[in-house]
Amino acid sequence: MVDHPPRRRVRAVRAGREWRPAENADSSWGVTLLPGSGDPNRFGTEAFYAALGRAFVAMCAVVPFLFLIEAADQGLGFGLDATAGIIPHRIDGLDGVFFSPFLHHGFDHLYSNSIPLILLGTFVLAAGARRFLWSTLVIILVSGLGVWFTGSSSTVVVGASGVIFGYLGILLTRGIFERSWWNFAVFLLVGLLYGWQLVGILPTDDRISWQGHLFGLLGGVVAAIVFRRRRNDRGGPYHSESSLTLP
Repeated sequence: MVDHPPRRRVRAVRAGREWRPAENADSSWGVTLLPGSGDPNRFGTEAFYAALGRAFVAMCAVVPFLFLIEAADQGLGFGLDATAGIIPHRIDGLDGVFFSPFLHHGFDHLYSNSIPLILLGTFVLAAGARRFLWSTLVIILVSGLGVWFTGSSSTVVVGASGVIFGYLGILLTRGIFERSWWNFAVFLLVGLLYGWQLVGILPTDDRISWQGHLFGLLGGVVAAIVFRRRRNDRGGPYHSESSLTLP
């Protein structure tokens, strides 16, 4: 008599018209998602809601980090602003291109940036972490260098508003180029909530770096076009993030 190992029962889940074993489920981010849970870029699927939830949690986690930096900055008598902010036209102020988005001139400044950073950042991050990181880098570079080349050398520029305007540019541009109902809905929502802030790209207040807003918005438009999701050659659905061609 030969003892055979017990057969392992494999539960299957349906993915469209194809059946796949549940043991291939994706457990990234600590959340188990079955392959049949759908396209994270398609509104209404389980994967879509999971991606949106993860993005919201991640963006909420960024804000306390910014508050810790601001607390340290104030403890140093705003020394971080003076040494790590953007000082236009000065070589010793060029490194501020990378550091200034993490600095703010007081908690009121940070409070005013927190909610739009969370909301807009959530929609941008939900489309894919890799796209989000590359897009953010492009926005930081375009916004920061724009300020450094065109700003006043008698100022020190800090704040995440350039990044926020960049995310605004991404979401507005995606609504045009990626032509899905979800992106169009986000386009309308963001336009209604934050469209009025586009006045910030105009030189209306000497205390506000309108250059950072303007070049941040332009950086977001560039990022949305360069890192957009493309349809396949047969005109079918958009490629997933893993199919994107990125640097």
